[in-house]
Amino acid sequence: MSNQRLNGQINGKHSSSVPDLVCLSHLRWDFVYQRPQHLLSRCASERRVFFIEEPIFTDENHWRLEVSRRECGVWVAVPYLPKGLAEEVSIAIQQGLIDDLLAEQEIHDYICWFYTPMMLPIVEHLTPSLVVYDCMDELSAFKGAPTALRQREERLFDMADLVFTGGQSLYEAKRDRHPQVYAFPSSIDAVHFNQARQPQDDLADQAEIPHSRCGFYGVVDERFDIELLDRVAQAKPEWHFVIIGPVVKIDPASLPRHANIHYLGGKSYAELPHYLAGWDVALLPFARNESTRFISPTKTPEYLAGGKPVVSTSIRDVVRPYGEQDLVQIADTPDEFIAAIEAAMQQSQNSQWRDRVDAFLSQTSWDRTWSTMSGLMQKTIARKRQQFNEELPLTGSSKPGKSSPVSATEKATETKALTQHFTERKS
Repeated sequence: MSNQRLNGQINGKHSSSVPDLVCLSHLRWDFVYQRPQHLLSRCASERRVFFIEEPIFTDENHWRLEVSRRECGVWVAVPYLPKGLAEEVSIAIQQGLIDDLLAEQEIHDYICWFYTPMMLPIVEHLTPSLVVYDCMDELSAFKGAPTALRQREERLFDMADLVFTGGQSLYEAKRDRHPQVYAFPSSIDAVHFNQARQPQDDLADQAEIPHSRCGFYGVVDERFDIELLDRVAQAKPEWHFVIIGPVVKIDPASLPRHANIHYLGGKSYAELPHYLAGWDVALLPFARNESTRFISPTKTPEYLAGGKPVVSTSIRDVVRPYGEQDLVQIADTPDEFIAAIEAAMQQSQNSQWRDRVDAFLSQTSWDRTWSTMSGLMQKTIARKRQQFNEELPLTGSSKPGKSSPVSATEKATETKALTQHFTERKS
């Protein structure tokens, strides 16, 4: 697409009434549909959103920034850089590409929204109206995490005006590191996953798999308990295990191979409810290690919205609140997991369990989550502007800086309201 045509398309939706949002992400927009896509697609209905990915390195001897629009309105920007660049050169080139994007698209008033601290150096020279860190995972605990990640996260905490966490346990780990940290656990697009409750034919690659079916969808990586799947599948050859999702950061050859395990590969977000509809039990077979210590699986409420009973290992943000409220079966050893699946098969016929699930899920949605986040951002921007106006005659500053810490009273009031929706909800 030519720059002129691209500029016209982007600026055609431009409104100066609200700041644009520039997101820095280690996740690819088109990889797996998860938290960033849920939140930023909603954000794009009210402002321009530019989702900047980590670079792709090629054999070409030049660099470029490819920008394209997704159906939801988000503009995805992907830097392409030559292989073999020194880190400082790579950073400098990306800084230039982003500066050009901001200039060409007249992005003057904007929010910087981070999913990874590793991209901090390429935008540290910018002057956004607001800095938000949506800390959805403890990235430093993941396999292959860069050694510089912890140090850059400290810098990001110093710069950020707001910090959101992807779960309650992650909130508890981060809340003492910044004056404005808020928990926003995994939410749900209930209408989308309610489709799994409707009678329908199986999709072609699942149709020939016998029942009883136990399914999982998501990324298959170091967080997936390979040994647990192996032992349960061997112990129950009459059950069939459907595994949907890409295999990353682990050797595919390490996955258990039995006649009753079916790896169907990655599927689109639109297809997931239709695979889920054909399962008898949905699984969260996560390993218990450092990489899963703080995760809050989005799949938990999605499975439940689809009407499927769920069996999970004892992931903290699944145990609390789902396990504690007897919405999800919790088990860790192979024998316990088998017993939990058997109990879940009976649970699916329990109308009281289904009613309790629906009552729980009715308390949250991605729409509500985004609305609350947006409200916090607007309040913080207003606070910063007020502070800037009060200090301007004294400092001669030309742009608001980081806001003063919110008062203890304000913080307590905001946290109390958020807790009602996004932390431990007791029935």
